[in-house]
Amino acid sequence: MSLFDTVSADIQAAMKAREKVRLEALRGAKKEFLEARTAPGANGELSDDQAVKILMKMVKQRKESARIYQENNRAELADNELAEAAVLEEYLPKQLSPEELEKELRAIIAETGASSAKEMGKVMGVATKRLAGRADGRSIQAVVKQLLQ
Repeated sequence: MSLFDTVSADIQAAMKAREKVRLEALRGAKKEFLEARTAPGANGELSDDQAVKILMKMVKQRKESARIYQENNRAELADNELAEAAVLEEYLPKQLSPEELEKELRAIIAETGASSAKEMGKVMGVATKRLAGRADGRSIQAVVKQLLQ
């Protein structure tokens, strides 16, 4: 079952269970999926890789919104954004722990032969493709910078 189909089925389950936050998060995801499927050049299809990228973007947006709400003393809105982000994260692949991320990045650095911070771009290109969906770009960048210094 594709990620699109899973989300569609879970929308119905959330409606029956009257889970408002879950329902809103999944409806938002389905809307983004449908827009991606109907975008020019998409051929009416959405791969699971594309769906994971969309979900990662949505989680990042929700966390950023929550941070802004917290800065403006709007805790109830921040809590809602974080709850939706948590629902969406359930559909993402398991995230790498800091230790696993460092181990993967050490292997990528050895593979690319990078030895200084000047070669960070080479490592980042390979790492972001290989670790897509399992670690966010900011975490990858921080660890790569630390390892190359």
